[in-house]
Amino acid sequence: MTQVEHQNVTVLSDDELRTLDAHWRAANYLAAGQIYLMANPLLTEPLLPEHIKPRLLGHWGTSPGLNLVYTHLNRVIKARDLDALCVWGPGHGGPSVLAGSWLDGSYSETYPDVTRDAPGMERLFRQFSFPGGVPSHVAPEVPGSIHEGGELGYSLAHAYGAAFDNPDLLVACVIGDGEAETGPLAASWHSNKFLDPVHDGAVLPILHLNGYKIANPTVLSRLPQAELDALLRGYGHAPLHVTGDDPATVHRALAHAFDEALDRIALMQRTARDDGVAERVHWPMIVLRTPKGWTGPAEVDGQPVEGTWRAHQVPLAGVRENPEHLRQLEAWLRSYKPRELFGPDGRPVDDVLACVPSGARRLGATPHANGGLLVRDLPVPSLDDFAVPVDKPGTTLHEPTRVLGDLLAQVMKDTRLRRDFRVVGPDETASNRLQAVFDASGKAWQAEHLPVDEHLDRHGRVLEILSEHLCQGWLEGYLLTGRHGLFSCYEAFVHIVDSMVNQHIKWLRTSRELPWRAPIASLNYLLTSHVWRQDHNGFSHQDPGFVDHVLNKSPEVVRVYLPPDANTLLSVADHALRSRDYVNVIVAGKQPCFDWLSIDQARAHCARGAGIWEWAGSENGGEPDVVLACAGDVPTQEVLAAAQLLRRHLPQLAVRVVNVVDMTRLLPREEHPHGMTDFEYDGLFTTDKPVIFAYHGYPWLIHRLAYRRAGHGNTHVRGYKESGTTTTPFDMVVRNDLDRYRLVMDVIDRVPGLAVRAAAVRQQMADVRTRHHAWIREHGTDLPEIADWHWA
Repeated sequence: MTQVEHQNVTVLSDDELRTLDAHWRAANYLAAGQIYLMANPLLTEPLLPEHIKPRLLGHWGTSPGLNLVYTHLNRVIKARDLDALCVWGPGHGGPSVLAGSWLDGSYSETYPDVTRDAPGMERLFRQFSFPGGVPSHVAPEVPGSIHEGGELGYSLAHAYGAAFDNPDLLVACVIGDGEAETGPLAASWHSNKFLDPVHDGAVLPILHLNGYKIANPTVLSRLPQAELDALLRGYGHAPLHVTGDDPATVHRALAHAFDEALDRIALMQRTARDDGVAERVHWPMIVLRTPKGWTGPAEVDGQPVEGTWRAHQVPLAGVRENPEHLRQLEAWLRSYKPRELFGPDGRPVDDVLACVPSGARRLGATPHANGGLLVRDLPVPSLDDFAVPVDKPGTTLHEPTRVLGDLLAQVMKDTRLRRDFRVVGPDETASNRLQAVFDASGKAWQAEHLPVDEHLDRHGRVLEILSEHLCQGWLEGYLLTGRHGLFSCYEAFVHIVDSMVNQHIKWLRTSRELPWRAPIASLNYLLTSHVWRQDHNGFSHQDPGFVDHVLNKSPEVVRVYLPPDANTLLSVADHALRSRDYVNVIVAGKQPCFDWLSIDQARAHCARGAGIWEWAGSENGGEPDVVLACAGDVPTQEVLAAAQLLRRHLPQLAVRVVNVVDMTRLLPREEHPHGMTDFEYDGLFTTDKPVIFAYHGYPWLIHRLAYRRAGHGNTHVRGYKESGTTTTPFDMVVRNDLDRYRLVMDVIDRVPGLAVRAAAVRQQMADVRTRHHAWIREHGTDLPEIADWHWA
């Protein structure tokens, strides 16, 4: 049974129907061939066990539906001369997208050894899910792709990210019905409230309902059509339904659905752009219901396969050992009539290629899927225009992220016409003190506006939604298609995208190994509202562990920065915004923070990544007795306060103060491009002197980074150890033993001879901590000597 929603169905001629079906059958043949065959690609001889791969890997179930979409996208792209990109959501759709790009010639252009003929077809088949070959997902190796799909849930967010500020681009997005059950995808339907029909492109979601996941039915496929339609309309879409299992009728229905959707999109964009119509539009989408594993084996070993979960992966197993399965496989492959689809030399015949567009219009050749070809340098203004004056360290205070906000606002202004820079965040732009960007651009918003609202703008380039998943997905899609951006987030809640950043890092690492993929702008995180100044929100908002997570990943891709003040934040941000192919994590406070370095000093210090602050120590050019190291704004303040106490109480002690901005500097050079040689590290931290390291996050990260160093046994790290609550700012550091008094006690405990000579000083430090506890419980504020402290 095939259902067509509208009566005025697009009329395909017999020739059009024949050529569309030929392309689809060719793609199905190539998809199945990749899963099974390593020889005899055109079945010019009877199929034998030695023609079959020894390990059968890949996924057939989703492939016929994806091939159908690829075929029909080809048709409308060619007929309408569209600039189009497709995001393939179903995770195991690799065979289909490889087949489509091989048929349109883009794969052979990218990989000249995989020619579009019989030898090239054999290479295409053999390399799939084979050692030294290509993965089973739509990975970076696949031309035309910006979405790996191995982890489900992010396709629609990526599609919208690609469409933002791409007014002439159509982004089709195939969403598997298993993927549609994930939280990120469910939230992604709301992306249509942020899509500007004037300045953005269009997204055409294609919800592919084939009924099953690996072993279970899918939720949306079991909803009655009226209920599903109401759900999708409630999300703000206008669904077009195509349901069926008869190829000819489905081709006709799907051709009409594409034409109807694209006509509506063109009308909506025209009325917004030419007529100035500002009402929110309800974008079309397609709901495509076809059987899972369509056109594959209907039954295997007496069990139904086509249209069931059994078609998900490899419908016929043990083909080399089971003669009946081998017979069924040969019959299945020959059912596509490969001799009608490919010439004797293996080249696709004219009918197969009749619907395929040419040049950069091909889905496998679009430059939007290789964003480094399109990216332009970001116009980052001179830092001197935004730097805060620092005549003397530690006497003035600024909110670092507010200072950065002024810089970002200027970048927004300077990209107003080119529209290739966005700031994203989960409802926190103003909370994170970046509200200066609203002077340059409002917040994108297509839904209802009320008089009380502020900064909402139908054409805005600031994206805020209370979903870290969508922020991450939008920005990834935006970067992968050749633009720039920054993601600001509360430090504790960026963990929500741990898994997403994993995938992006893997994408970048693989892309670096592909000479045809040009470098894209880096993914830049600004993590603020951090652990040490979440004393008002409490324990739930305190977690600095994202840095640990990222530093587990590919060292050639990841960078982590902890600038201690406003000017170092400017310097780090300048570097991150200009960089390519990295994930940059910047952790900086939004609360008033002491200014330590002038902008010139900040540039030099950030270029070093780690260095001695001679003005803060007391070694006077000699060898230190102890090294006080710090990374992060609050740990830096506590170390400097500890150094001041040591200067006052133990003036003969030679103290060296080392500040670390770039955390990867602590790694050995052979493990990270930014890492220090042993010679550099030993010169900075010494090999035999105690090192008291005050660190922003979990202490064991420092040990992990430096465990191979000669002086590691002398290193004692203080940091966050899961002791948090709603309290005063200074009590947070006391609770975690990161406070200045505890650091002085650590020095006395670890410098030889001080335990006896400085016992009285140690006791004074302990007494202040005791007094602190009593004071905050009576007054609700920190001790006056803490609240009024400054560097002197």
